[in-house]
Formats: sequence, C-alpha cells, structure tokens
Amino acid sequence: METVAVRSLTLGTRPSPLARQQTGHIIRRLRAAWPDMECRTLTFVTQGDKALDRPLPEIGGKGVFTEALENALRAGEIDLAVHSLKDLPIDDAPGLTLGAICAREDARDVLIARERWILSALPPGARVGTCSLRRAAQLLATRPDLTLLPLRGNVDTRIRKAMKGDYDAIVLAAAGVLRLGLGEHIVEYLPFSVMLPAPGQGALAVQCRADDSATCELLAAIDDSATRNAITAERAFLKSLGGGCSTPVAAYATSAIHNQTSKIELTGLVASTDGRRVIRVSGEGLDPTTLGVELAQQALAQGAGDLLG
Repeated sequence: METVAVRSLTLGTRPSPLARQQTGHIIRRLRAAWPDMECRTLTFVTQGDKALDRPLPEIGGKGVFTEALENALRAGEIDLAVHSLKDLPIDDAPGLTLGAICAREDARDVLIARERWILSALPPGARVGTCSLRRAAQLLATRPDLTLLPLRGNVDTRIRKAMKGDYDAIVLAAAGVLRLGLGEHIVEYLPFSVMLPAPGQGALAVQCRADDSATCELLAAIDDSATRNAITAERAFLKSLGGGCSTPVAAYATSAIHNQTSKIELTGLVASTDGRRVIRVSGEGLDPTTLGVELAQQALAQGAGDLLG
C-alpha cells in the first residue's frame, strides 16, 4: 500500500446534513489511511433534493439522488461521490464503479414517537409516517390497523414532524439517525423478524471512475470485504427479482469467516403492499451473487412474481 501515490481528492456530496456527515466520515477514514491526503468537497443539489414533498417512486426512483453526482464524476469535476448504498440503483452506472463499501452501521429500522410508544403499544389506527412501500407492507403485516401517511424530508425534518405530533410515530433507518447524533429520539429498534431492511441499508458506498486506477487503490484501504460480500448478496436478490424502490422487497445478509472461508447468510422478503402476504426466504452460501440469485428464485417459486407485478 506504501507504493500508492497519495494526492488530493475532490468529493461530491448532496446538501443534506446526513449527506454532509457521511461525506465527512469518508474523508476521516481516508485521512486515517493516508495522513498526507488533502480532501475538498463540492455540493450538488440532486433532483431528489428538489422534490422532498413527493414519494420516491413518483419522482423517478433511486437515481434521482445520484444522477447529478454521477454526471460530475464522469465529467471529472469530482473524484469521488459518497452515497447511502440503499439509494444506489442496482445496475452499475456506466463508466463508474464502487471503489469502497465501508463497514456497515446498524442496518435496522427504528420507531420514533413523541409519546414513546413502541410498535406493539401504538393505539389502534395510529398514524405512522413512511413513504417506503417496504416499511409500509411490513408494518401492516404486523399491525394491519395502522393508518400509514406519507413522510418525506431530511432525517431531522422527519423527526421534527414526529415531535410536533404530526404523526403518532415514524419509521426511519437507524443508521441515519445515529450518524446525525439523534439517537435519543429512538423508542424502539425494530427486529429483523418484524422489519427487514432495504438492500444495502446502513452502508456507505464510495463511487469513482472505473478507469481511475489510482483512486481505486486509495479507496481499497477503506473497503470492508465482509460488508461488500453481504451487500452483494442483498443486491443480487433484489436484481434477480427485478425489484426497485417501487416494490416491497427487503434483504439482509451477514458475512463471516468460517474455517478460513467467507460464508454468507441471507434473508430476503417480498410482500404485498397491504402486508397481507409476505414471502420470506433464507439461506447460506459461499458466493454472494449466487446466493442472492438462488433465494430470489425460491421467492419467485413461492409466488413473489405476482406480488411484484
């Protein structure tokens, strides 16, 4: 690693507090690995940032948060773009690569409620805020009486709405809440048996140009192979189903060394939007992509295609 020429890097970020925090985290990781490195940031307002009051599927899906940064990468305006991995479309962007997938933060979803209610204690018909079809389906599978209401905005904005009483509760990714230092608002960490996360949830991805070998070498120092293996399996499950942000698909994998071999355990879920039907599949294997594809085929054999359609 000492042979890599350390240089200055320009990182692209979205303007939200969470995006800035995540970019700062990557800069600190890079400087820890390469003490002489200089980093600067450029801010890009994405289409997703301009339409925070509309549901994600309605404004074009996950790519609305990444396209501006990816275009800047291809144009050479920036060297790196930092993303919440769950926001990245499952197909690789032409000319770009994931140079690093960093160690994962808590992948669970959390419940936030002004009255400190946990999910099982919410009053009948309680108003719960989420714009995620994945979360909505799993909430209704557990509590079909809930009234689900749309919720968009930055993490701090969503929490503020919950604390004002606009909702009885809201559901957010633990990772974003914790990264912003807002963990005191968390009432309950929802177990995976109740709420399986989105593929890639809790992980940060650092995108760079595929032909930029020098930057790829620098990023290798902060890549976490176990997290990369786990998320590769999750995204393979999603891709093999043909799913995206407009379908209730969830997946969570872990990767561990067993007898000097990396073994991946994966659970995937497909649900109807009303939560009345939930297909859950689990398995383990050595190759993450193969495992994701196999479990997707199992889910399709159990009727997942009808739910996705």
